[in-house]
Amino acid sequence: MARRPAGERVKVWDGAVRLVHWGIVATFAVSWWSIEQGRMDIHLPAGYVMLTLVLFRIVWGFVGSDTARFSRFVRGPAAVFGYARTILDRRHSLWIGHNPLGALSVVVLLGLLLAQVLSGLVSVDIDAIESGPLAHLVSFDAGRQAAGLHGLFFDGLQIAAGLHLLAVAYYMIVKRTDLIGPMITGIRRLPITNRRPVRIVSPWIALVLFAVVAGAVWILVTHPPR
Repeated sequence: MARRPAGERVKVWDGAVRLVHWGIVATFAVSWWSIEQGRMDIHLPAGYVMLTLVLFRIVWGFVGSDTARFSRFVRGPAAVFGYARTILDRRHSLWIGHNPLGALSVVVLLGLLLAQVLSGLVSVDIDAIESGPLAHLVSFDAGRQAAGLHGLFFDGLQIAAGLHLLAVAYYMIVKRTDLIGPMITGIRRLPITNRRPVRIVSPWIALVLFAVVAGAVWILVTHPPR
């Protein structure tokens, strides 16, 4: 097991980030299983849930808690390469929230997930029987191209998710940093010298925003533009 450093318990992840994180994991698994089983009756709703989660996470990245905000964790190339040079260092990682490489992973995964879902909305199968709810807005050829991209984005997501899991295991085994526990509890132990206040936005604000996003997605897929 990873050895936890002595120090102060710090809340680094709010409930919204944690719920969305595990919600995406579960929805991705359901989407994968359902398409393998040919269960479009499950695959399509799973895609709508995924779209809601991803859109909410993007919005939360601008108005959410400190560690959720893109402006707080997305770094430039210099910071990313600078951190990458220390990746083989076996010392415990003391970053509050995402480190520069982790931030890059978040952006890539969210981008791929969004592209995957949006391409699915306009995808058309070869028989034009099983189609996305917005497929009528594009030509048959464009819908088939979107279906091809849908598959490519899924391949990219498999690779990105695999690399993400390897990184989590590496941090656990080599750098003795548990990344899973804090994403469940929201709490990390950090040295007092590394303690900085993390502003946590009210969960009620998150709930209202999620309801708004979910409502917008529901309207989009049940009353699509003509």
